[in-house]
Amino acid sequence: MVLFFTSNAVEPAVTMYMGRDKVENEELIRYAWPQDVWFHVDKLSSAHVYLRMSEGMTWERIPEALLTDCAQLVKANSIEGNKKDNITIIYTPGDNLKKTGDMAVGQVSFHNDKKVKRVHVAKRENPIVNRLNKTKVEKVVDHEQEKVDRIKAESAIRRAQAAEKKKADAELARQREAEKAARSYDSLFNAEEDEDKPKKTGRELEEDFM
Repeated sequence: MVLFFTSNAVEPAVTMYMGRDKVENEELIRYAWPQDVWFHVDKLSSAHVYLRMSEGMTWERIPEALLTDCAQLVKANSIEGNKKDNITIIYTPGDNLKKTGDMAVGQVSFHNDKKVKRVHVAKRENPIVNRLNKTKVEKVVDHEQEKVDRIKAESAIRRAQAAEKKKADAELARQREAEKAARSYDSLFNAEEDEDKPKKTGRELEEDFM
């Protein structure tokens, strides 16, 4: 089972989710989306909380209010961390999570430690935690089917974008050909006008030059 939460700290509202237990966390590690950001209490056991970023959002520039929501949700779902003040929450893109066969269930490391950021949490903020808990929805998720559906949707978007670019390129090429043809016509018209003019004598050409 996966627990879903909604944060209205930003507009439009975004989804956060986490596994109900460490077994579910294993599935989430495998199936995190490219636009997901993983959160965890540093050096303590806690839930693995994921933020699904909205379009245009980047993990390096998560809005402060939303970052606070994520951090508070992680703290509240850490048995030890929830009891402590002044803890650190770490977060990183979902595709930076690294899992090897010798790791315990739910344990992870990172492909690139430089892509791990930290946020300090002074204490539990009950109004934030209560607000998020009111949005909690528990669902059974077919992660593999969800992945297939996501890839299909993303492929459809890329195909549509490619078709639109091809159409725009074709229109640009047509405009350039039209402009080229217009310039050729003007050149031909000017050349015909020059042929109709009487030829100047050498003396007249010298006077023009002078």
